Amino acid sequence: MTFSFPAGFSDRMRTLLGEEWPAFAAAYERPLLRGLRVNTLKCGPERLTGLMADTLLAPTPFAPHSYYLREAYRAGADPLHHAGAYYMQEPSAMSAVTALDPRPGERVMDLCAAPGGKSTQIAAALRGEGLLWCNEYVGARARILCQNLERCGVRNAVVTSLDTAVLADRLGESGSGQGFFDAVLADAPCSGEGMFRKEPAALEQWSEDNIRLCARRQDGILDNAARLVRPGGRLLYSTCTFAPEENELAVARFLHRHPDFQLADLGGGDSPARSFGRPGFDWDRVSPFAGEESDPGVPLSRCRRLLPNVDAGGGEGHFLALFVREGAALELNSPLIPINQGTNGKMISELYETCFSDPLYGIPTTVGVLMRLLPTALPRERGVHLLSAGVAAAEIRKNRLEPCHALFMAADRKACRSAADLPLGDPRLAAFLRGEEIAVPGGAGYTAVCAAGVVTGFGKVSGGRLKNRYPKGLRLLDSR
Repeated sequence: MTFSFPAGFSDRMRTLLGEEWPAFAAAYERPLLRGLRVNTLKCGPERLTGLMADTLLAPTPFAPHSYYLREAYRAGADPLHHAGAYYMQEPSAMSAVTALDPRPGERVMDLCAAPGGKSTQIAAALRGEGLLWCNEYVGARARILCQNLERCGVRNAVVTSLDTAVLADRLGESGSGQGFFDAVLADAPCSGEGMFRKEPAALEQWSEDNIRLCARRQDGILDNAARLVRPGGRLLYSTCTFAPEENELAVARFLHRHPDFQLADLGGGDSPARSFGRPGFDWDRVSPFAGEESDPGVPLSRCRRLLPNVDAGGGEGHFLALFVREGAALELNSPLIPINQGTNGKMISELYETCFSDPLYGIPTTVGVLMRLLPTALPRERGVHLLSAGVAAAEIRKNRLEPCHALFMAADRKACRSAADLPLGDPRLAAFLRGEEIAVPGGAGYTAVCAAGVVTGFGKVSGGRLKNRYPKGLRLLDSR
């Protein structure tokens, strides 16, 4: 069966690819590749590959500790997925964070973050150090983002649901005289040509008018992203489309508008992106699609393109461009000043010590009826409404605190003072994920429930029985 491309798309791709068009079209007759990335915040790569040896295929080149999956695999009922031991992610979608190369201690913005694949990948690279700021304009998608960050045990993230212009006003040059972030990822909404096989809606919605609409929107997002980058910082622009108007031509337009940014070479030096994909297309190749754009005078081959099942590593279509802002950053002396902590600060310290053996982290702060452990690298208040911040540690109930699910999800098994460590085939593990009470002989008080050593929730043990605290919205449906 021949894959059916949208009308007009094939003509554009023949112009763009020339003699490579037949190989590109033939790639769509092959199976869709699926991928998984180990969440190293919660599980060691060797541990997970041992547990999932029958499910994982070869490693992908797009990110460390990432693997292709057997086509029939479904994660929904897998306790390790509930535990956040891994994140299901389209293989080549991991390439953007790899190219950005976030480092522990940096302040990183993921500007268009939902559902959270790239955010959780950044979080793993930061190793709990520095700050991860995740923004998603669509409120419903932002809530899914919060859930995925919690499942993956991320401690140092905040989530907003704002227009990128608002963030740029609050955290960009107009707010502090320089951008606040060491690195910004702008994985911009696009026409989605690279997702034709994965998302049928992209096929239905394709048009050249939509390409032009997306290109205009991407220009605005990139301009706002630029304001967030500190001097010397990095801005990674990515799309999952093939259209030059949204890729190399977007790069050309950006460089004309922002002469203080330089285009880095993703295919050379020590760039981690050099191991996959191909160089971006040069000006002569994309100029037939140009409108008022002009040659930026910079080799557009410094960008990176990935074509489905054609370039190294396979996967779906992606485009990457890395910009570096000129200059050196000024020191930012702007830690968050905690407010409304009161006596709850002492109470959360005592509760934490009851449950865990490692030191309390973050800044304990009362937010409504919750005690949160906020990231220490947050900026001073600038009128930005946070949808979520740090870890929801405990719920305030009169004169006591009750631990939250997120507090245990962000914990290491070794630090839990009481834990029920269940093998993957133990029927009690499935029962726990359904929200049922289970037998835990020898436990006492607040007790972590672990799936093969990875914390997946908690309950309270009394008399050898664990009263379940697994959130109702996450529970498995009883299919027995």
